[in-house]
Amino acid sequence: MIKALNTAATGMQAQQTNMDVISNNLANVSTAGFKKSRAEFEDLMYQNAKDPGAATGLNSVSPTGVQTGLGVRTAAIQRDMSFGNSSITKNPLDMQIEGAGFFQVLTPDGQVGFTRDGQFKKDAQGRIVDKNANVLQPEITIPPDASGIEISSSGEVRVTIGNTNEVRQIGQIDIVNFVNPTGLKSMGKNIYTSTPASGQPITVRPGLQGTGYLAQGQIESSNVNIVDEMVNMITAQRAYETNSKAIQAADQMLQTVNSLR
Repeated sequence: MIKALNTAATGMQAQQTNMDVISNNLANVSTAGFKKSRAEFEDLMYQNAKDPGAATGLNSVSPTGVQTGLGVRTAAIQRDMSFGNSSITKNPLDMQIEGAGFFQVLTPDGQVGFTRDGQFKKDAQGRIVDKNANVLQPEITIPPDASGIEISSSGEVRVTIGNTNEVRQIGQIDIVNFVNPTGLKSMGKNIYTSTPASGQPITVRPGLQGTGYLAQGQIESSNVNIVDEMVNMITAQRAYETNSKAIQAADQMLQTVNSLR
């Protein structure tokens, strides 16, 4: 009976983690470039009263054995790197990677971060930065007399100077890719950092080595599907309730045992 209490408790804890992941997905349904996650579980060790195949007599073995499971635990939280839908903004500094790849930004502590959020702006010096003032890498500065900005699909940044027709190339936007993008570490603020699981960043021009091209004037929306998450939430809630009922049933059985005379 005590095993049943502990086993059901691990089930409730696992479903709580599942609900936390689902809640985070729903909370970020409008976050540009957000990638949804899912919780993955695995069963715990088994108590073996009799191993499968154990000898039960002369020339006979147990066909199944007697194994009692001891519960579940969270094995991983897997990030889904599928691409979100395009959202047209017509902002000249908004960019979407139409395929694999990440933008590079320099954080205030000097660390290079990676993001799918292509909502960029100009700071006081004319540098292209994200909403948290992280500078896009390689650094590109828009001249103060620029009247138009054009970003090609392969990352060349050109500006039109003043009221003239002079077009000047001022920089090149490179993107990075990883052998295992799901191994990146989430730092918040739409920023990832590399880990030993993700591998080292591979810097390329957009469209090369399996990466996507850039699209100016649009951003990538979250890849969260609200209907799927609502179904997952109901499933997690029912599983949580069922595990709580198992605890109640085990408690009632213990009360019956304690009342024996």
